Amino acid sequence: MLGRVNHVAIAVPDLVSATESYRTTLGATVTEPQALPEHGVTVVFVALPNTKIELLEPLGDTSPIAAFLAKNPSGGMHHICYEVEDILAARDTLKASGARVLGDGEPKIGAHGKPVLFLHPKDFQGTLVELEQV
Repeated sequence: MLGRVNHVAIAVPDLVSATESYRTTLGATVTEPQALPEHGVTVVFVALPNTKIELLEPLGDTSPIAAFLAKNPSGGMHHICYEVEDILAARDTLKASGARVLGDGEPKIGAHGKPVLFLHPKDFQGTLVELEQV
């Protein structure tokens, strides 16, 4: 079911500062910020040869990232995203095996313009998992 790692997401309290650290200190190529109101975040992607790092900050007070940063003020790893070929088939297989899909269970369009779902961290060793259809 799982394909390659699409990205690892890191929640940050200051996206501008984090972007500058990756761009200047680490010499990385970083995308322009992209607001995703449906997900309550603003993101940038750091390009790597084999995957991406997603830096995300809250977009508004009700953002799930705001709650994460309240518990982790310096930021930290938020989730890992795996690619799947068929997100609906993956969802149905996971639900049949007892895994919990967050939200209403219907895919939303993610930062790459593709359908995504999130899986409950308690079902995956404390790690929030995102699935993205490729």
